[in-house]
Amino acid sequence: MKIGIMQPYFFPYIGYFSLINYVDRFVFFDTPQYINKGWVNRNRILKQDKKIGYITVPVKKMPRNTSIKDILITENVDWKNKIYGQLTVYKRIAPNYEDVICLLHNILDRKYNRLSSLNIETIKEVCEYLEIEKKFDIFSQMNLEITNINSPDEWALNITKMLKGDIYVNLPGGQVFFDRDKYKKENIKLEFLKSNLPRYIQRIGFFYSGLSIIDVLMFCSSKEIKEMLKDFIII
Repeated sequence: MKIGIMQPYFFPYIGYFSLINYVDRFVFFDTPQYINKGWVNRNRILKQDKKIGYITVPVKKMPRNTSIKDILITENVDWKNKIYGQLTVYKRIAPNYEDVICLLHNILDRKYNRLSSLNIETIKEVCEYLEIEKKFDIFSQMNLEITNINSPDEWALNITKMLKGDIYVNLPGGQVFFDRDKYKKENIKLEFLKSNLPRYIQRIGFFYSGLSIIDVLMFCSSKEIKEMLKDFIII
């Protein structure tokens, strides 16, 4: 059984969804320390000037060592309508604008206090939209007793063992943190899924890769995206 474990990001890039689609079971790892200016509360989209901009969920100032699961969304900022406004750049150029905005309203118009809850729901809803059926878990709710962690890669190793997985799959950005021999000793195969970030027509005269899945949804049909999710290599 292939296990994927990732922090819950805000409308992540297509490679994140390729990973979900590839594995048999996916764990939202929501207990690491929140890192400011990462991908947990923001992501990239197109701007009116054909450059890259960020959609962001404002969060309350918390102690530096606060876990992702405990990060609270700022309540007195109208961030949802700001995001909808930023996305109007797609109205004239994206064939799926109305459908995607409807999807986003269905997700974002609910009440969220915690950033992790918002992100997990957005990812699940996008998967449902793309007809990806998957077993999801939230690490903080799994009651797994993991002790004696000596290095970052041992979290995934122990979670995979406890879920009786024989393959652990990560995205390539984490390669430097993993010791293949350590996994081999536990009879767990270690794989890294690298999306080829397939090109699609963004209707701006050139192509930006690795933007939020929102950008992909705007320009590509569900059927096209499901094929794009298979465009990767295992390293």
